Formats: sequence, structure tokens, C-alpha cells
Amino acid sequence: MTEQYPGRWWHLLEDGRIQCDLCPRDCKLHEGQRGACFVRMRDGDQMVLTTYGRSSGFCIDPIEKKPLNHFYPGSSVLSFGTAGCNLACKFCQNWDISKSRDMDRLMDQASPGAIANAALAHNCKSVAFTYNDPIIFTEYAMDVADACHAHGIQTVAVTAGYVHDQPRRDFFAKMDAANVDLKAFTDDFYFKLTGSHLQPVLDTLVYLKHETNVWFEITTLLIPGHNDSDAEISAMCRWIMQSLGSDVPLHFSAFHPDHKMPDTPATPPATLVR
Repeated sequence: MTEQYPGRWWHLLEDGRIQCDLCPRDCKLHEGQRGACFVRMRDGDQMVLTTYGRSSGFCIDPIEKKPLNHFYPGSSVLSFGTAGCNLACKFCQNWDISKSRDMDRLMDQASPGAIANAALAHNCKSVAFTYNDPIIFTEYAMDVADACHAHGIQTVAVTAGYVHDQPRRDFFAKMDAANVDLKAFTDDFYFKLTGSHLQPVLDTLVYLKHETNVWFEITTLLIPGHNDSDAEISAMCRWIMQSLGSDVPLHFSAFHPDHKMPDTPATPPATLVR
């Protein structure tokens, strides 16, 4: 399996750098440089995806763990991810994978066909791209999706939805379901705690609802003192009702101290109940 798989969605700048057009970070790269995600790299006059065909691990889960409560409930899903991420969440619960700079941890060689066959062999109704954000390995995920669909296996993206319009269309055209992390409902939170912005995520949600047949559900990780106020949750729910409608499931999940926020307390059950 080649490590220099040609990447899509980039263009050459007048100053000689290459700009990655996959996500709103718009990384501009000199020879040999990697983007903020760490896995998309300039090699000569092209972009390459360094993690194509390499996985950080596999697991068979209940689909409800993604979480998806209304997509083939009770079925099994083959979950896998790679390494890297295009966000920089200080509260990342999978930081050992998403922030990995050690390509040696990607020991599992996994061609698209091999993943589809594994799902088939273990009676999995679907394959989920998860653990780290599949947006950054879109080319690999799309090829896996094609191999899965050839066997009647569904595909699931667990994503933060931080992606530009054209790759968004290309990527979700291959997905049957998604769980999108809506991490908060203020741009201040997104900028300070994730190094990104809110609007592209809202754009992804609106696109999924109004321009695709992808089944999607939303997850918000409630972090005490940062995004768990009544005002913010109410504003978010109003936006969901107005922009997406009343039939999009919304999951609230609990934060545990991790990564760069070890001193923030865990989310109390009472917050989730409220």
C-alpha cells in the first residue's frame, strides 16, 4: 500500500506554495510540509494523503455507540480510523489518535476491499469512519465506501463537519449516515477551544438536511462552564428547529477531563438530565 496516495482538492499558488482546499483551514504548504491535520502533505507539485490504507485500529460496535439511534438500530458496525485531525480541540477525548505524530502507530494495513470483506465476515450492517475525523482522509473513506456499497454494506461518518463545499459534496455523496459533532453554539468557543469556526459546521448540517438523503444525528459534548448554559443550549435547539426541523436527533454527552483540559470537572449527570 503506497504512503504517497494522490490527494484531491488543492491548487498551486502564485508564490509557489500549494493550498489545500479540503477544509476552511486553507493550509498553504512548501515542499515536504504537512497541513494542520498532519496527514495531508506536499510532495513535489502535488498533495498526498500519507495515511491511505493504514488504520489505527478496528472495533465492532453496536450502531448506537456512534451514536446513531435511528439507523438500523440493533445492528453491528465495523469502526475504524486513521490518525490526525483538522481541529485542535483542547478537550479531545481521542487525542492519542487525533493528535498522533507517530505514523508507526498505524500498523494495520487495510485496503478498501479488505475492510468491506471484514464487515461482511462479521455480519456488520455498516462501516463507520470514526476515532479521528474522516474528513481528513476523505479519499480513503470514499474508496472504502465504494467497496462497501458493492457488498450492500452501509457507510457512516462520525465527523465535526469542518469541510469546504466541494469536498463536502463529494464526501457525503458516498455516505449513508453521519453523526456530526456540534461542539458548541458560539464562534468564541470554536475559535478558542477547537482552533476553528462555527459557521462551516452549520453549513454542513444545513447541506445534509436540505441537499442529501444522508441520515444524520447531532452530538454535543457538554463541558461545564464552557457550553452548557441554558442560554446557549436553548439558542442551539432553536436554530436546529428552524434550520433543520424537529426530526433530527440531538445527543448530549458527558465530558471527562482529558488532553489540555485536565482541570475542568466532568459533566455531572444532572446537566445531561436538565
